[in-house]
Amino acid sequence: MGLIGITGKTGCGKSKIGNELALKLNYIYIDIDKIGHKAIEDNSIIKKLCMEFSSNILDENNNIDRKKLGNIVFSNKDKMALLTNITWSYMENKLDNILKNNNNYIFDWALLPNVKYFDMCDIKILITSNDIIRKEKILKRDNISEEYLEKREKNTLDYSKFKFDYSFTNDYSKETLDYIINTILNNFNRQLKRK
Repeated sequence: MGLIGITGKTGCGKSKIGNELALKLNYIYIDIDKIGHKAIEDNSIIKKLCMEFSSNILDENNNIDRKKLGNIVFSNKDKMALLTNITWSYMENKLDNILKNNNNYIFDWALLPNVKYFDMCDIKILITSNDIIRKEKILKRDNISEEYLEKREKNTLDYSKFKFDYSFTNDYSKETLDYIINTILNNFNRQLKRK
């Protein structure tokens, strides 16, 4: 099994790079965000979240309203840790089951350095970007307020470039995307042999 992990702050272009790289390498792309969203649709997790954060986090259909939940957890590290503890076993179980298939995978995740999968990666990639441009892209993409984004940003990780095989700054241009992909592809076989 081959495993490539990409990390960086939300909105830095991880998913675009991950999908592109997966296509070029014929790897399977794992969408961690989708797994996380599925976790908060699970009935047992919804009950636990309501017990911890009250039923005010539900929408009119009794589903978790992610913005309401976000307003509670993003500005409080302890509450964020609580949310992670409640959802993590579900996500870990799903990921473990995917990885049992022994295929080659690539995934991106802002929290990658904090979980066991980081050490399992054959290649670790850090993506950074200009914060002003990145935040503008998130506001447009997620249709959220600047205030909500600032809350969300409070729990971002500080990444050490020294823990990664590659570190790229993404300016969101096609030329930079091509450069990132080609740099990894050109070193790919040599990189794996060193592992």
